[in-house]
Amino acid sequence: MPKIVTVEQMHMLESEAFSCGVSYDHMMEMAGSAVFEHICERITDVPSKSFVVVTGPGNNGGDGFVVARLLAASGASVNVFTINTNDNNADNQQKALLAGATVITPEDDYEMETYIREIRRANVFIDAIFGTGARVPLKSMAAKMLGVASVELDGREVLRVAVDCPSGLDCDTGVVDDNTLYADVSITFGAAKIGQFIFPGANAVGELVLADIGWPSDLSALDSIQLNLASGADVGSMIPERSRDSHKGTFGTALVVAGSINYSGAAYLAAAGAYRVGTGLVTVAVPGIIHGIVASQLPEATYIILPSDMGVISDSGVSILRQAFEKVDSLLLGPGLGTERPTADFIHGIFSSVQDDVSGGIGFAVKSKGNTNAEFDIVQLPPTVVDADGLRLLADLPEWYLRLPENSVLTPHPGEMAFLTGLSIDDIQSDRIGMASRFAAEWGHIIVLKGAFTVVATPEGDVSVNPFATSALACAGTGDVLAGVIAGLLAQGMQAYQAAIVGTFLHGLAGTIALSEVGTTASVLASDVLDMTPKAISSVMSQVDSRP
Repeated sequence: MPKIVTVEQMHMLESEAFSCGVSYDHMMEMAGSAVFEHICERITDVPSKSFVVVTGPGNNGGDGFVVARLLAASGASVNVFTINTNDNNADNQQKALLAGATVITPEDDYEMETYIREIRRANVFIDAIFGTGARVPLKSMAAKMLGVASVELDGREVLRVAVDCPSGLDCDTGVVDDNTLYADVSITFGAAKIGQFIFPGANAVGELVLADIGWPSDLSALDSIQLNLASGADVGSMIPERSRDSHKGTFGTALVVAGSINYSGAAYLAAAGAYRVGTGLVTVAVPGIIHGIVASQLPEATYIILPSDMGVISDSGVSILRQAFEKVDSLLLGPGLGTERPTADFIHGIFSSVQDDVSGGIGFAVKSKGNTNAEFDIVQLPPTVVDADGLRLLADLPEWYLRLPENSVLTPHPGEMAFLTGLSIDDIQSDRIGMASRFAAEWGHIIVLKGAFTVVATPEGDVSVNPFATSALACAGTGDVLAGVIAGLLAQGMQAYQAAIVGTFLHGLAGTIALSEVGTTASVLASDVLDMTPKAISSVMSQVDSRP
């Protein structure tokens, strides 16, 4: 998977690439070419368009001159405005001039009259001032030029392109200067930058495009970087193949324990989510009071009818559920269960230390005999996903994380993560990657911290960031679909970390596809996300091969 790096790590990677024979000039040429190619893909008839490029004194400015040269050579009208006069990019500036670009220095346009005139006639504005080199707050000339551009471009359909990062975005912290010009697209080079996924700066990035700048694939500095960006090609390669002679047993059985009188839809959405990613059989354990409702929505599932009290599963359901654990390949516990006392007793009954259950091997956490490293041994629960109310109820138990199978998948949203950790939501949101990593290591489980740029973290320190951030997923039930998708992938034999990466990516992509179908984020429903999951799978698989 592509890496997400700090600015310091980026410098290390560039330095190692240089020592391996990749010159800085070559990296700059590839960077500028990537921006040019993306522009050509994005807009039609480039030679007829007008471009404004603003360049800074460093390598980002050099990238901008490469873009300007290529655009001018194609026949486009290109005006390059530099924020200062220096010789750092003299060679690239001269090449741009020879190709037909116009270069204007601050001394040439002290009142910015030419700058404002050219912005007003531009079709594309390219920010190549600082990239990863920005320091907040911006210095006067850069701040002034970006501020003027923001005013002049406001309300106009002009494509705003950031070279590597929008100038004024701190690529380590996500802090953003007030004068930063928010981009429609940022073409970033070699690796994504961590600040591009931290708000408020993430709002300035627009669409993020990762471009190759010629690094060798075996750079040693890459080995120490554990922060990854999920990509469609990588996700597609992780999806299990489906041979023509398969049967339902080939693709596993998922057990979904979900639903209550107030949340019958959660059971349906979770179970259907498991089916939509290819699970062979989904068994749904629901309180009897909602069985008819859920079964009428999903006749493909089999059902375990559990006793109910006050419209929720009662603790007597534990004994009925015992027999199912040995027959399934994954377990999802939590969507729509409610937090009433009977259900709390039910959850506590599943994970309490029950000495009589050891010989039966029914999949419960039991007290350790002779194990001085942990109070509990985990016995034969299948690979497990805990979501929503399941998390809140499980967390009532002392050392709850020791009662789960190793590398269970926990799927909290920020509020649930705050509840589990005792921290505030602001604490969680201010350092999502750090919080997910910290508690994955502390609890020994995979953490899926939901939200914009969902974070997946392992106890070993590996972290994957999902590239999707859309309010199309900000509606009730979408989390149930995600939990079901992950459980369905686990049932097919996928390892927990991979299942979480694939599940979150498909979920985010399905939400994006649903948005394009519905037309507005306000109207996307969880069922729309569910229905678009097959298209998401098809999309990622098309990036890998021609599997059916």
